[in-house]
Amino acid sequence: MRILMWHVHGGWTDAFVQGNHDYLLPVSGDRGPWGLGRGGRDWPNAHEVPLDSLADLDVDVVLLQRPDEVEAATRLLGRRPGRDVPAVYVEHNTPRAHIPDTLHPLADQSEILLVHVTHFNELMWDNGRAPTTVVEHGVRDPGPLYTGELESMGVVVNEPVRRQRVAGTDLLPRFAEAGPIDVFGMGTEGLHEATGLPGSLLRVEGELPPARLHGALARRRVYLHPMRWTSLGLSLLEAMHVGMPVIALATTEAIRAIPPEAGVISTEVDELVAASRMLLADPDVARARGSAARSFVLEHHGLQAFLERWDTVLADLLVSPSASARTSALVERTRP
Repeated sequence: MRILMWHVHGGWTDAFVQGNHDYLLPVSGDRGPWGLGRGGRDWPNAHEVPLDSLADLDVDVVLLQRPDEVEAATRLLGRRPGRDVPAVYVEHNTPRAHIPDTLHPLADQSEILLVHVTHFNELMWDNGRAPTTVVEHGVRDPGPLYTGELESMGVVVNEPVRRQRVAGTDLLPRFAEAGPIDVFGMGTEGLHEATGLPGSLLRVEGELPPARLHGALARRRVYLHPMRWTSLGLSLLEAMHVGMPVIALATTEAIRAIPPEAGVISTEVDELVAASRMLLADPDVARARGSAARSFVLEHHGLQAFLERWDTVLADLLVSPSASARTSALVERTRP
């Protein structure tokens, strides 16, 4: 199948393009948001196509990820997604305001299937007339890398200063009472000033390529996921894959993604701080919980199951006459 899509979310795309299809990624001279192409990624099944030649492109499915892409694809292809060419829209995010009454940008149409990446997202968006289903995240397995040799907590978060409440950055001083925190991710400048934590308790490691990040995380004894309001972070699933025990706020999809035996999830921060202290002090318990985390995530968020569920969705796009006609079947057929 020839799938036209834009490179928007690198982590999700990394898993999606591992399937047995041809993934066509628009590329432009400036390599901007509408023409990033592969973005330097090693994706053998992903092919860069010139942005200004999409009208001549033969595609089977258009995969949309941003509200503006519906009109942009119509203009660039000369065909309207959902009407002239089968289309699916992947919603990566939780709604941001007026929850639970936020109307999804595609809520007033029924031609394009809306695929949420978590059940929480499908629940909290007002999807209107749009047909919906859920295909949960899957990630490539980096392997059981966990050593836990460093008595510290690892956190992966992008722009923690700008996104303080969303990312739970304001909670880091409370967690630092249990032990030092190592933060990885983009846009971490000014984090010491924002939290008031010294370098002895907060080490800012910055952005690392995936392979190095997995190895660095695996040396930390605990993975801390202080996110208040976000879709399920792929970094959390990757940490569970490497075998890390998890401390997380029981918000959004975390309660479904993290079993009790894999760590501790709660909305009571003091309980989480105490659990962090316990796991940091007891490497044997930390390793056991990390092993449980890995077993669970391989079963529920493994790459192969993710790709198979997507194959079901994509195949159905080509055989069903309308998005609304296939909704009930997809609900059952894409369940893990």
